[in-house]
Amino acid sequence: MPHQAIGGPAAGTPHTGSLRRRMLLIAFAWISVLLLGGGVALDRTLTGLITRNFDDQLGYMLTAMVASAEIGPDGEVFFSRPLGDQRFLEPNSGLYWQISGQGHDDFPSRSLWDRTLKMKSDHFDQQPHIYDSDQFDGERLRIIERSVILPGNNTLWQFAVAASRSPLDAQLRRIRLILVWSFVVLGLGLAAMATLQTYYGLGPLRRVRLAIVRLREDGGTRVTEPLPLEVQPLVQELNALLAHSEQQAEEARTHAGNLAHALKTPLTVVTNAATAHADDLAETVIREAAAMRRHVDHHLARARAVGRRASGLSRATVWESVEAVLRAVVRLYPEVRFDLDGNREVQVAIERQDLDEILGNLIENAAKYGGGSVFITVEAAGSDARYCNIWIEDDGMGIPEEARERLFTRGARLDTGKPGTGLGLAIVRDVVELYGGSIELGESEDLGGLLVTLRLPRARQAK
Repeated sequence: MPHQAIGGPAAGTPHTGSLRRRMLLIAFAWISVLLLGGGVALDRTLTGLITRNFDDQLGYMLTAMVASAEIGPDGEVFFSRPLGDQRFLEPNSGLYWQISGQGHDDFPSRSLWDRTLKMKSDHFDQQPHIYDSDQFDGERLRIIERSVILPGNNTLWQFAVAASRSPLDAQLRRIRLILVWSFVVLGLGLAAMATLQTYYGLGPLRRVRLAIVRLREDGGTRVTEPLPLEVQPLVQELNALLAHSEQQAEEARTHAGNLAHALKTPLTVVTNAATAHADDLAETVIREAAAMRRHVDHHLARARAVGRRASGLSRATVWESVEAVLRAVVRLYPEVRFDLDGNREVQVAIERQDLDEILGNLIENAAKYGGGSVFITVEAAGSDARYCNIWIEDDGMGIPEEARERLFTRGARLDTGKPGTGLGLAIVRDVVELYGGSIELGESEDLGGLLVTLRLPRARQAK
């Protein structure tokens, strides 16, 4: 049979997608959102700072203009001292000023040459007003203007300083280009780091998968490779599952061997009798067939218990099972008095059918071999309440201590005067131990007969 390639899941195996792809998509999404948000915020911050610095320079020039302006004898405005920036004297230099007043000619800087700043003189700007203008072809302007009434004159003068936006826009483009490339490099670096982190972080899972492959190919039984703490619980559960499967396989082999050994002797007896044409051949066949049937029933009971235990979801209410058994046993032994007491709600981790068979066997034995009274008590045992004790007492002759353990042997019977196969207690103990419980025989202090103590694990409470 061809082996499945290590790099991918088996065909038809359901899955929810790649864990690596999911982690990378989440990382890339967050990196993109954070870089985009951070880039926009940083761009707006730097753009605001650079533009504000540009406007502050224009504001300083406007303040110098207002401080230097005076009204001459002819009523026109003039500067008492020249402005310091040489660009105001160079034609089309990109830095201009102009003073306008209603009823007066515009007073422009030499840099304007034959052009004029278009300003409205019908409003009053007490504070400097800054705006962009496209009034010059091929040259966007950044203009700051303010309305001023100079001493000795009632004219409302509009002072304005304009500068070409080209240096400002060029500086903003350089800043944005630097930001774009910086964030691209940062994003690629973060993406590479996220990829490396994902690959390295998922490395232990790949090692677990390779360890499982080695188990299948080399015949190992445990994953022993050192792994990170976060993966250790998974490895422990995997090893526990392997141990459980190994135990079940060993139990199956043991049961098959025991059954084969148990059937070998009756088959040999039947074969020898048939070969010798024995006169009691019919009786021999019937007797040995009954023996084989007992052995088959015994091993089938164990096999059923193993299969149900493997499901891990067994749950049965003890009181309900005892009552069901008593309804059947009372019909068989109407002269026997049965008393039931204890916890009505306790549940045990065992299949109801197996619990009925265990209790039916024990209660029927108490009724069959007792003196007429059977007392059943159900109670949760221990402070941690992990187990439930079930006591079954009768008022019979009891069983000597040295003979109690022998009763759990297949075919053992102390009272051969009553019908039975001798497999009851052997099957009971095997099934009880398969579910993690125990059974003990003792002497009843109250009734004086046999005391059977059945200890079963309690079922986990539903969450």
